[in-house]
Amino acid sequence: MGIPLRTEEELVKLREACKLASDVLVMIEPYVKEGVTTGELDRICHDYMVNVQKVIPACLNYHGFPKATCISINEVVCHGIPSDDKKLKRGDIVNIDVTVIKDGYFGDNSKMYVVGETNIRSQKLVEAAQEALYVGLRTVKPGIRLNEIGKAVQKYTESQGFSVVREYCGHGVGTEFHCEPQVLHYYADDGGVVLKPGMVFTIEPMINAGKKEVRIMGDGWTVKTKDRSHSAQYACCYIDQVDSFIWQATLRDVLYGIIYSCFQHCIWQFNVMMRFVQWANTL
Repeated sequence: MGIPLRTEEELVKLREACKLASDVLVMIEPYVKEGVTTGELDRICHDYMVNVQKVIPACLNYHGFPKATCISINEVVCHGIPSDDKKLKRGDIVNIDVTVIKDGYFGDNSKMYVVGETNIRSQKLVEAAQEALYVGLRTVKPGIRLNEIGKAVQKYTESQGFSVVREYCGHGVGTEFHCEPQVLHYYADDGGVVLKPGMVFTIEPMINAGKKEVRIMGDGWTVKTKDRSHSAQYACCYIDQVDSFIWQATLRDVLYGIIYSCFQHCIWQFNVMMRFVQWANTL
């Protein structure tokens, strides 16, 4: 089956679906804290999707998956099943993966959260996972080979001392949850695929603090690192050079930068004023 090329009307609907999925990730952030269960986080997300956004949680009942979100902690690479028996602990790193269906179109995003403070290695892993996504996004443009994305992601990830999971990849998205192309996050044969305008796909590198090998647990869904090292992932949809999740993260960073700059400027003005007062007192 060929790779779908979406019309402008479809791209509008896909952008909306992806924006809604990223909104869930923003909404849930204040609830990700020590002591909360992954089951409770899933219920909050489900309620928000169904009752506030009026969308369909795509994960729920997908090939029998029992929850509305995937929540993966520490050594869990992906597809963690939320549970009322699993409480978050200080230092945990957590991935929440959300896919919504809006008017028949899928929006797929995931994000990492840190519970309190974690160790230096895990914090670096989380930051590298986000940058690996950005590296992949910056690589994309019409006319390049598909495997250039994986080449760039792998090069960056390994330069940071981490490894890239091989068994799971990005994928096309549209009126289907998964379709062509398969977007590998390491350099490999891509069958000669060249990127064209209208292609829509996810980039979602899973990177491990240890070795790249993984194992599937007995529930048939949960994937863990074989060496029990921590794993991290960020995911988003690439839609014609527009990405709602990245837009939100970038806007927030810009606003924080403006606030910080204003704060620094106020401190500078205060220091100047105090020096003037000290000088005046000497007269």
